[in-house]
Amino acid sequence: MIRVVVVDDHPVVREGLKRILAESSTGMAVTGEAGDGHEALNVIRSGPCDVVLLDLAIPQKSGLDVLKELHAEKPRMPVLILSGYSEAQNAVRCIRAGAAGYLKKETALTEVVQAIRKVLRGGKYVSEKLAEKLVFNLESKERPLHETLSDREYQVLCMMASGKTVSQIGEELALSVKTISTYRVRILDKLSMTNTAELIRYAIKEGLHDLRHQGD
Repeated sequence: MIRVVVVDDHPVVREGLKRILAESSTGMAVTGEAGDGHEALNVIRSGPCDVVLLDLAIPQKSGLDVLKELHAEKPRMPVLILSGYSEAQNAVRCIRAGAAGYLKKETALTEVVQAIRKVLRGGKYVSEKLAEKLVFNLESKERPLHETLSDREYQVLCMMASGKTVSQIGEELALSVKTISTYRVRILDKLSMTNTAELIRYAIKEGLHDLRHQGD
């Protein structure tokens, strides 16, 4: 039996995956679940787990932060990102951070099952579109400016573009307003911009404002 831990803040999503895997005769079962980042780490550390299905949009600790911690602690345990966020803007960062694959939530069940089996064999699972993007990134000398940002800076930029204030971002990330303001200054410097309005225009132009389209 392949033991799967599902991390998603929507109970309906967790229940759906649990039921579908149990009924699909794939030899897989959801043996653990979590609705936020802290709970996810506790569940995965305390019980048996063969593969993790992880959403990026979870409270307390972001999915990307959870991914990094898990990869540092359990580098051999595959983590599949199953997210509603834009693949074009997020998948490459997740793969670099240690994800074994990236799937959109609209993905068919058969593909989720295929992805789980492939990563358990030690492979990576990405869509054809993402595979092309990865090759392009390797070959291209020119990259978008936002790819120079750290993961935390990138996260703050996306949240700013979604209309959140410095105070709201600090509350969501459990960081002080001063720390978020420091990130803002770093982002401005790296993108060679002078104010928040420029950052937001850039983010919208690059499609980064869509990263929180689910309203999480």
